[in-house]
Amino acid sequence: MTNLKGKRAIVTGASRSKGIGAAICRSLANAGADVFFTHWSPFDEMSGNGLDQDFPSMLCEELRQMGVNAAHMEADLSRSESSTLIMDRVEETLGTPTILVNNATYGSPADFRTLNREILDKHYEVNNSGTLMLSLEFAKRYEKSYPEGKDGRIINMVSKGPDPNNLAYIATKGMMIAITEPLSVGLAPIGITVNSVDPGPTDSGWINDELREQLLPLFPSGRIGVPEDAARLITFLASDDSGWITGQTIKSEGGFLGK
Repeated sequence: MTNLKGKRAIVTGASRSKGIGAAICRSLANAGADVFFTHWSPFDEMSGNGLDQDFPSMLCEELRQMGVNAAHMEADLSRSESSTLIMDRVEETLGTPTILVNNATYGSPADFRTLNREILDKHYEVNNSGTLMLSLEFAKRYEKSYPEGKDGRIINMVSKGPDPNNLAYIATKGMMIAITEPLSVGLAPIGITVNSVDPGPTDSGWINDELREQLLPLFPSGRIGVPEDAARLITFLASDDSGWITGQTIKSEGGFLGK
């Protein structure tokens, strides 16, 4: 089993029991890492997946029962101060982190008829600006706390493909794919690898029966991806075994034929 004992991880966007964020937290904790996660209930309340009431507190206790330290906070990544607030809280509760998983996402359907500047800006504020600013704050504090570091990890959750109904989402995730390689070059000298994971369509609570029937034939393995599939890859990328992998966007989608 992957050994992450002594590591401290941040996972953004872990707010629902069936979500990828929660699966990542459990997988990292199972490997021995202390876990700090963020969530933002106003988005869950307005999104199609809905609010999972009291789940963050339940998840935190679940992680502690696994024998690791855990803490969490509400965080709106669209706010300019969020990166500093998150890092301050992590350092207060767990210490300086060595792993950052950028899982939090803003998503709202928009095609060429409905996409406007306001919708695009909302996606950009979370998926790009908020995520990148947190990554940079993480890197600066890592460099200060671990001057001879070699095991820092930044892992982005991304997506791409011919989806005409989610133009802003795909566009902003595309920016994270584009920044992965140059950021990895910039952070390599201080011991941080940067990679992105594209999990493809994942049954995290948003796939209804009709959509499942449409998607299933596109998976040659005969099943749709589940959150644990992405979590296993992320746990590997967080480990020492992945130290020579950086600047990559890795598909973990079971051979999905829809891209």
